Amino acid sequence: MLVLVSYDVSTSNKRGHRRLRRVAKICESFGLRVQNSVFECIVDSAQWIRLRNLLLKVYSKEEDSLRFYFLGKNWEKRVEHHGIKETPNLEKDLLIA
Repeated sequence: MLVLVSYDVSTSNKRGHRRLRRVAKICESFGLRVQNSVFECIVDSAQWIRLRNLLLKVYSKEEDSLRFYFLGKNWEKRVEHHGIKETPNLEKDLLIA
């Protein structure tokens, strides 16, 4: 399934900058950055649980925001892109080790 992860991490202090780096690093290990704070992640159920749990451990519920959008298995019919930074097909074009 495709899960779109977006986040807004407060960077008003050093802890915020550290959280921002950690959140981005977690997302990079599960998906592809399509905007500065937006990732497209193709995950199975177990991967989704792990991704969600890792992010919820890192973010600050008092200062930050995490949003998850579930686009499912037929995501290609639900995503339309225009402009620069065309992204590859997440299921066909990427080799993730």
